[in-house]
Amino acid sequence: MKTTITKRLLFILVPMLAILGCSDDFLEQTNPNQISTETFWKDNKDLEQGLIATYKGFANSNTINLVGELARTDLAWSSGYQRPNNTNEYYLQVFNDASSVPNNKWSANYTAIFRANQVIEAAAALEETYTTEKEKEDGLIILAQARFLRGYMYFNLYNSYNGGAVPIYDFVPIEESEFYQSVSPAEDVKKFYLEDLLFAANNLPKKWEGNDQGRVTAGAAIAVLGQSSLYEGNYEEASVLFKNLIDNFGYSLTPNIGSNFTTMDEFNEESILEVGYSLEFKNELGPWDGRDVANAAYVRQFTGGDGKWFGAVVANWLILKYRNEPLDFSDPRNMVIDAEGNESFRKFSLRTSWSVALVDDKEMGYYLRDETGQASNFNVRMTAFWRKHTNWDITRSEEELSPGKVRSGVNERLIRLAEIYLQYAECQIKLGNIDQALVYINKVRRRSGVQLLGLNGTGEFPTNDHDNKMYDEQTLMEHLMYTELPLELSAEGDGNRNIDLRRWGVKAQRFQELAQKRYAADHYELLDEKGEKVTRWASIVKELPAGDPDIDENWNEFQEAAANYNPALHAYWPLPNTEIISNPQLGN
Repeated sequence: MKTTITKRLLFILVPMLAILGCSDDFLEQTNPNQISTETFWKDNKDLEQGLIATYKGFANSNTINLVGELARTDLAWSSGYQRPNNTNEYYLQVFNDASSVPNNKWSANYTAIFRANQVIEAAAALEETYTTEKEKEDGLIILAQARFLRGYMYFNLYNSYNGGAVPIYDFVPIEESEFYQSVSPAEDVKKFYLEDLLFAANNLPKKWEGNDQGRVTAGAAIAVLGQSSLYEGNYEEASVLFKNLIDNFGYSLTPNIGSNFTTMDEFNEESILEVGYSLEFKNELGPWDGRDVANAAYVRQFTGGDGKWFGAVVANWLILKYRNEPLDFSDPRNMVIDAEGNESFRKFSLRTSWSVALVDDKEMGYYLRDETGQASNFNVRMTAFWRKHTNWDITRSEEELSPGKVRSGVNERLIRLAEIYLQYAECQIKLGNIDQALVYINKVRRRSGVQLLGLNGTGEFPTNDHDNKMYDEQTLMEHLMYTELPLELSAEGDGNRNIDLRRWGVKAQRFQELAQKRYAADHYELLDEKGEKVTRWASIVKELPAGDPDIDENWNEFQEAAANYNPALHAYWPLPNTEIISNPQLGN
């Protein structure tokens, strides 16, 4: 493990090994200009610099690796090519310990952990030197941030790798033997990260102001603690944590769901954990350098509309869910007026229009065109693209926004209040509180003008349109799993769709069910920007009835995933082969 870790440490702010010299003592000299651990960590300003480096590791897109995580779930068809060709090993469920995503994600998380450990150790050493209460308070808050970031990285590793059993580093390695750490039991890893998160929850502020808004908060720590309890099936504990977060931390749903997906309204009232990005990149870095402050990796994988990247494309079943989401016709936001003054209802819900680009969406523009279909051919069965992570609202093309760079300043929202509402609703379903679960699901639905769940005239919003159905634990849980969570949170978060499918015990079954579906697509005609009629061939997906003689045998999804998925091999990422090869203690 020494080799790979040492490579990671090249990016750490303060070198841990400052002196390498001859074996003879009389030849050893100390360079007075060389920064070392003995000369650097002198005060809180130095701690803050180390913390900034830790945040930088946190912002590395490989820490989450959303595209790779998305590709291994039921939400995405993923390939570098257009449909129906597919060679993506994560979508096909044929990845292994040599695959790039588990190796890159592992490296990014442990790099951030090593940076956090430097701050944590230095903060402990400086504690006795403080002479004022202000110094003590500032040092404590820096320490709490570093411990949150370390705890969050281990939360990621625990939920991502090897059944939760990974090496624990609670110190900064110095001697060669210290680089070689064996795998710790999953229970020990969970206990370790929970201690960090509890410390952060007790010592971080609820809110930061101004330029500090991107820093982690007590609310973020409680959210992750709640998710940890939820993922373990401890619904009572998770429910208490989520309700505390909902009631006592000042979060609220944004009036417009789109405030969570673009550069507008970043760090808004719904945001709980968010990674800040900017287009003010460093020119000396390469176009795909993970140290850049822009969100390069996501935008180049999600730009399908005006770009040529198809790293993550909406799965057909999810496209149809978005297309068919029922409107609340009592909501005035669903009424539109055309240029002639004619009134009609929106074709698609606000949640749909802000989440995905559909060729026949006339109410929402795309890449500064009046209609979505004017901005892309939507051909070769690429019948929808995620709007999330892209700059469709401020530029005509991603290349035009950052020539030669293909970067984005769109922040990554890792946890937002709508997710907590829905996870709290899951807890209530499991605890038998169906009416309470409906309240929080309907809060999310009402924000986007979507038909509410439950009997007419009931619930928190009795005058809004309801689907007039009576729900029980099974039917409401199925709705949450396969409708509400995917529609609200697709292509977001920290890989939690895979975690959800795994903990629900349905991933293999899900692939098998989706593999039975067959699809075709209708053509769509529209007027382009010049007023000329154009056809978007095979751009509106439809599901074919079972046994339909016109089925295109090439157009299906998840066949390979259904055949290849093996929970023992694919439910978690395997330990990366780079670590297996270089760390002789990893298997002990």
